[in-house]
Amino acid sequence: MTKTERLYCIRKIIAAGAVGSQEDLKRELAREGCKVTQATLSRDLKDLGASWVPGPGGGRYSLSPQSGAAALRPFMGSNITDIAANETLILIRTLPGAAGTVAEYIDSQRLPEVLGTVAGDNTVLVIPSGIKRLPALQKLLRGKLLA
Repeated sequence: MTKTERLYCIRKIIAAGAVGSQEDLKRELAREGCKVTQATLSRDLKDLGASWVPGPGGGRYSLSPQSGAAALRPFMGSNITDIAANETLILIRTLPGAAGTVAEYIDSQRLPEVLGTVAGDNTVLVIPSGIKRLPALQKLLRGKLLA
């Protein structure tokens, strides 16, 4: 499992429910097929900007929406192979297995020019909010994803 995939799994696990300790998170990752050391898990949580929030029953790990996006940013350019458009849509080609992470990153940006994304295994379809904005959106995505 790559670091990008591992970070995605960690985000998914934390978002799905209460993870009260790194040991709990480590067990959940193992169920997802990712064996990770304590040191790597600590670094990943730091990279994601995860924080432990006290609460009833002991507390849990939490992610802010922007912290996860910031952590994924360095992996965008190396996973994208092409950005193309026609008159109405933008298509982003990625390395196999990276499309979901790229789509999640785009969606987390909450760009007014983007209605949403649809991800396959190695392709992301970006649906613009209007066709008049398509050239500007394509340029914006190139800057955000490839720079």
